[in-house]
Amino acid sequence: MSGAGILRARRAVLPHHPWVIVMQPVLEVCAPEAFDLWPVAEVEPYGFLPLGGALVPAEVGAAVMAIAACNDIDPGDDRPPRPADPLECFLHGLLTVESPFASGGLQVTDTVTGATLVPGCCNGLEEWRDWLEVIDGDGWAGFGHDPSPIAERIGDTVRLTADGEADESLLIELPVAELRRLLEGRNVI
Repeated sequence: MSGAGILRARRAVLPHHPWVIVMQPVLEVCAPEAFDLWPVAEVEPYGFLPLGGALVPAEVGAAVMAIAACNDIDPGDDRPPRPADPLECFLHGLLTVESPFASGGLQVTDTVTGATLVPGCCNGLEEWRDWLEVIDGDGWAGFGHDPSPIAERIGDTVRLTADGEADESLLIELPVAELRRLLEGRNVI
């Protein structure tokens, strides 16, 4: 069914609900045990922290902690050794790695059906431009694994599959123009 067909079907069934797709950057948070270098919000282990201007200080602390933890790799020949200070030691990888990684990505939710596409493992916020491949490139992009979310362009419609490896998976379909609007930051939370 085309994106326009889905839109018509939803309006016929739920005329009082607009068809609303929400895109939001999220950061995967896996807190190191007994973290006490600064205040952090409690987030479910390997859960997603929605990012935006309304974060409270402890959520900002959790975001910085998560990004620093993603980049906490052992020094190599090309980076200086770790400092002895615990704070400097924890931040060392983030401050010395050439291309920092932030585990997460863009989460897409159909607020009418409740279907949600979340980034999979090994996907990073810095890979957001992969979404442009769906619109302007080869028409396909994957966003990690476990789950294995994918986006594919089919004519004037984009189909988002929450887990491309599953026998049955939640789908979100939307017009290409709507995805472009979301990526441009209009109606992004």
